[in-house]
Amino acid sequence: MYLKSLELQGFKSFPDKTLIRFGDDITAIVGPNGSGKSNISDAILWVMGEQSSKTLRGAKMEDVIFGGTQKRTAVGFAEATLTLDNSDRALAYDADEVMVTRRYYRSGDSEYYINKQSARLRDINEMFMDTGLGREGYSNIGQGRIDEILSLKSGDRREIFEEAAGISKYRHRKEETERQLERTEDNLLRIGDKVSELELQLEPLKQQSEKAKKYLELKDELKGVEVAVWLDTLDRLSAAAKKAEEDYASASFVLQQAHDDLDALYRQADQLGEALRTRDGELETVRLKVNMLSATHQQLDGQMAVLRGNVENNNANISRIEEELKGQEDRSGGIVSQIDQTKARIEEIEASLAGKRRELDELQHKLTAMTASAQGLTKQFLELRGKESSLAADVAGRQADVRGLEESMAQTKERLEQLNADLSAGAARQQEAQTNLDGCRRELKKAQEEVTAANNTIAGYTLRQNTRVKRRDELQEKIRDMTSRRDSVTAKARVFRAMERDFESYNKAVRMVMQEAQRGALRNIHGPVSRLIRTEDSYTVAIEIALGAAMQQIVVGTEQDGKAAIGYLKRTGGGRATFLPMSNIQGRSLQETGLENCRGFVGVASNLTACEETYRGIVENLLGRTVIVSDMDAAIAMSQKYRGRFKIVTLDGQVMNPGGSMTGGSVNKEAGILSRANELEKLTAQEKKLEQELLVAQADLQEAQRQCDQVEFQMKAAQDQLRGAEDQVLRLQGQEKQFEILLNAIVEAETSARRERDALNARQTSDRERYAAQQAKIQVYTQQLAETRQTLAQLEGSQTEAAEANAAITGQMTELKTAEAALEAERGTALTHIADLQNLRAAMEGDREKKEALADAIREDTHRLEGEIAQLKIKQEENDAESDRMNALMQKTLEDRAEAEASKTRAERDAQEKNKDILNMERACALLEQKKVTSSMEEKQIVDKLWDSYGLTPGTAPEHRGQIENVTAGNRRAAELKRKIAALGTPNLGAIEEYARVNERYTYLASQRDDVLTSKRELESVIRDITKEMTTIFVSEFGKIDHYFGQTFEEMFGGGKGQLVLEDPENPLTCGIEIRVQPPGKQVKTITLLSGGEKAFVATALYFAILKVRPTPFCLLDEIDAALDDRNVERFASYLHNLAKKTQFIVITHRRGTMEASDVLYGVTMQEQGVSKLLRLDLNQMEEYLGIVE
Repeated sequence: MYLKSLELQGFKSFPDKTLIRFGDDITAIVGPNGSGKSNISDAILWVMGEQSSKTLRGAKMEDVIFGGTQKRTAVGFAEATLTLDNSDRALAYDADEVMVTRRYYRSGDSEYYINKQSARLRDINEMFMDTGLGREGYSNIGQGRIDEILSLKSGDRREIFEEAAGISKYRHRKEETERQLERTEDNLLRIGDKVSELELQLEPLKQQSEKAKKYLELKDELKGVEVAVWLDTLDRLSAAAKKAEEDYASASFVLQQAHDDLDALYRQADQLGEALRTRDGELETVRLKVNMLSATHQQLDGQMAVLRGNVENNNANISRIEEELKGQEDRSGGIVSQIDQTKARIEEIEASLAGKRRELDELQHKLTAMTASAQGLTKQFLELRGKESSLAADVAGRQADVRGLEESMAQTKERLEQLNADLSAGAARQQEAQTNLDGCRRELKKAQEEVTAANNTIAGYTLRQNTRVKRRDELQEKIRDMTSRRDSVTAKARVFRAMERDFESYNKAVRMVMQEAQRGALRNIHGPVSRLIRTEDSYTVAIEIALGAAMQQIVVGTEQDGKAAIGYLKRTGGGRATFLPMSNIQGRSLQETGLENCRGFVGVASNLTACEETYRGIVENLLGRTVIVSDMDAAIAMSQKYRGRFKIVTLDGQVMNPGGSMTGGSVNKEAGILSRANELEKLTAQEKKLEQELLVAQADLQEAQRQCDQVEFQMKAAQDQLRGAEDQVLRLQGQEKQFEILLNAIVEAETSARRERDALNARQTSDRERYAAQQAKIQVYTQQLAETRQTLAQLEGSQTEAAEANAAITGQMTELKTAEAALEAERGTALTHIADLQNLRAAMEGDREKKEALADAIREDTHRLEGEIAQLKIKQEENDAESDRMNALMQKTLEDRAEAEASKTRAERDAQEKNKDILNMERACALLEQKKVTSSMEEKQIVDKLWDSYGLTPGTAPEHRGQIENVTAGNRRAAELKRKIAALGTPNLGAIEEYARVNERYTYLASQRDDVLTSKRELESVIRDITKEMTTIFVSEFGKIDHYFGQTFEEMFGGGKGQLVLEDPENPLTCGIEIRVQPPGKQVKTITLLSGGEKAFVATALYFAILKVRPTPFCLLDEIDAALDDRNVERFASYLHNLAKKTQFIVITHRRGTMEASDVLYGVTMQEQGVSKLLRLDLNQMEEYLGIVE
């Protein structure tokens, strides 16, 4: 295993991402003081888990984050990554390459990763344990560690030797076991205290338990006597109640018959009202049809008016077209006249062309005759030409000289022009170079502005990052708050659901029936009435009071289902319950009218209650004759108005009973079953709402996190852009220097060209003087030549006259040809004009046909429109006939409606009479019901006593009945038992269970105490085994280290003696370790008397001895050679090479000898204040390149 690379970003003086690659050799890191060399050492130590900011040369851990400079802003986090080659599996991690990453934020949060997977600090410490790496290892050795190992007390040096001996993991395991033993001893002490405490409680609890048992025996006997007395009394009351029930049933039957008759009358009135509404609907339909027919009549009138207007427009268009056709005939006659005139002109042109062609033929004959007469003068003319040639040759000789001068002058001129052109081009090049230089300087300025802009952008992104991070933190806080509120609501809802599930607040019988139904033993049990209905919060109290005990009545499918449930209650002694068979219960409703007009009327209770339609009959039966009003005054007024015929309940729970009695008082508005159900619905809705809001907030948090990541990416991109802009500035500065050199070269070339141009101007002046002399001689010969040519000219005169005549004839022929061409052109134009006129005439003829066709089409459209008008007249007549029929039907419908309204009035009057009869009958029933209720209440008191005192029902009570002679004797025995019970005082009934519980607890803790003692002995045995193993390993490895220390000391010092001594060999795991040395040629000294260099060399020898015994994969040496002289530096470097075969070394140094011994050099510079940069140099490659052979 070896260290492959270290990657830094934002760590101390390395704000930019920096990658340092290491080979399996010696790497030296050099640089001036303060350049950031030791920051590399700190980074390696930090990423391996160092937690002390002081060790990292800082006041607090936040100091490891780049804090910014004048040119750079601070970064938000520091990150370092170590990449280790683990192909030999030296680390306990199944991967060929292990990447350990640590990231620290200014917020104080730390993150650890192993191969990009999140990890704990403990995982990293365990992975590096016993490898020499990590916080307790000896892989990172600086000047501080050198001084530390020599200056520490002998007992404080153990940590390094234990790590080198490989017993760190044993020590950690032993410490963990000792902590377990300490916790075990604490548990043993705590259990002992509890056992002692329980022993003090057992005896008093035993006495209280015996007294409580005596009390329960007397209570059981009292229960049997009282149950017997109450059952005998209950039998007597049941006989009386039975007769009252029979009388009430007969009266109720008669009253029900009357109610049925009244319901029939109400149904008849409703049917008549429905018929009346049907008639109103029919009447409205007929009235609507009449209105539609009237609208249709008006619509047809409008359509016919439009069609008549279209017919008039068509007639007007036909008249217009006929007038246009008449005007077109006149224009056609003028075009024919123009065609005839043009044809006549063409005939005249053709006659003129024939005359011109005849004249041309005559002139051609004359020209041929004149050419033959001119040939006689040619011979004399040739003789004079010979003389002329001789003179011309003399002139030509002189002129050749002149031409030579002219050529020389031309060459000089050409060179001058070239030089002038070069100078002009040079000026252009100079201008171009100057332009390039100016452009380069502009680009340089622009690049510098881009650097400034990039810095500003980074500052902006930093501000945006802070804002988005703040937003993310706010969302996280919001989610925590919402989660807390959601959990609170959920907890409340869970409590309410548990109450609903366990049928809390229901009596025992209801709970037992519903639990049995849930198990499937009872069928068609729909549930209590309160579970099947819902109402608004404002009506909850009123509905609960209106229902009363009926809230706990159980709805079942049929009478047989109710019978089965009652049988179950009888068998189990579960109490009594009322069942409502859906097959038998019929709904009841109020028949009184005008309720809605009463002050304070809220509604009929059944109408204010929501339920499934299946249970509507049950709800109507229980609440159909109960009215809800706003307050007690409204209830009294309504009861008086309707003479107490139905129950009236106020919104706050006060009751006006049928017959006029009143019930009222305080009500707990939040304790009702319906209130609880409504509250559960609210909590459920609130829980769902909070869940949705929480999902939205979490989505917002994800978006905020995405934005944070985005701005971080943008920040990195801006930093990359900044680096690019800085590189561009450096490149442009180089170009600027190149353009300045080019401009200087162009200026020098221009100066040289100007000197050459001045020399050529002087040569040109000399050539011009020679040219003038030759020109004078040429003039003499030219005069003689002119005289000869004059004679020739006279001969040429005769020839000239002939030529002039010839030219005159030629001119006449040219004029004739020109005239002929003009006539040809005019004839072509005339022919074209005729063709255009003929096309125009044809177009006019075609347009006439189109207009005639359009007129015919308009006449057809007019005929069609007249047909449509006739059809619309027919439709209008049919519409008027239908309108008359609808008016007659509407009159008949009005008559039928009047008859239906009269029938409805008669039915309502009969219902009012029947209602008066029912009121009288209800008064009689109320008296019978009062008698029945009195008997029932007495019976209920006995039943309640059974239930309240002993939880028994009349069905289950006989099982608990005691033996009595009669009711009087039973009462005497009950009084005697009560006196005995009173004599016992107030027993602690809980003492029986408490004694059993404490005794059980005492037995359990006693066994626990034995188990803990066993565990303690086992832990002590483990500690002894670990200590023995540690002692064996440490003594063996310490001996090796001592041996290699002596050997290494002698090799490095060139003699002398070094030794490691245990201060107490009997206790090698706890005693101190003393270092004894004797440099060559000196007496035995203590460490404190050695010089600084000797101390450093002793410590180095000790570390090298440890590396020989237990090599680390890599070792970082931070300026440990600073105190050595040059000779010892050479020894140090030589020894370093020997150890490099097993251990990879990274050396931070200022010493040349150490640098020369290294294989790779990293130079650390700080060109920019506060920012470190690296430069890498491979010395092995450089030696090969330079051909250096050792």
